[in-house]
Amino acid sequence: MTKKTNTWLKWAIVGAAVVAVRLVKAKLGWGNSALGAEIGAHFPALAFDKALETHREFVLAAAVGWLLFGIYWEFAARNAAAAVSSESRVSRGIHVFLTNVALLLEITPIRGLGRFSPVHDRIMIAGLAVEAMGLWLAIWARRHLGQNWSGEITIKVDHQLIRSGPYGLLRHPIYTGLLAMYAGTALVTGEWLAIIGLAMSVFAYWRKIRLEEANLKMAFGADYDAYRRETWALVPGFY
Repeated sequence: MTKKTNTWLKWAIVGAAVVAVRLVKAKLGWGNSALGAEIGAHFPALAFDKALETHREFVLAAAVGWLLFGIYWEFAARNAAAAVSSESRVSRGIHVFLTNVALLLEITPIRGLGRFSPVHDRIMIAGLAVEAMGLWLAIWARRHLGQNWSGEITIKVDHQLIRSGPYGLLRHPIYTGLLAMYAGTALVTGEWLAIIGLAMSVFAYWRKIRLEEANLKMAFGADYDAYRRETWALVPGFY
């Protein structure tokens, strides 16, 4: 696996870790610190979301979920096979940029554009449950993909068309899992910025699916056409 392949994973780990440290300090009182107050006075959108002050453990849990994902992915990526062909660095860079900015918009507990949902234990627990299910699905799918996995759009040495596990129903279950994680995190924070982040992640993976399926069509031809007719891309019965 090349260095550029797992760059976005490292940023995901770093970003989630930074948020986790911020929240742990609060007890932390980020919103009550002199620096936090000064930032909030000059840049209201960057002020700490006071609504989350008494529920910071939920945001911390969401950040930890991404941290666990990043750590697992970093280690699991080491068994990936060598690539025969890969997408361009520019194309990969676009995806990395979109997904990382999306995560930062979702997980950073600032006031931003305001809230789309109230701070409520049940809503936040539901968000964590959705995130956890997405994490489970992504890991399950990653284990079935094995050496065929890559962060980039590639064709591997001895590449196989995997149809076991979740791939019997979905062509991109890892992306389904990741988008569920983004959606769950948005429910936890309840910020309009998180909705923007979610929209960015949806666009990023929609774009990647289009490129990836064209690549797999070239590699597997009629077999991939048959596979597409028998499966859904992301969500059964919808897309």
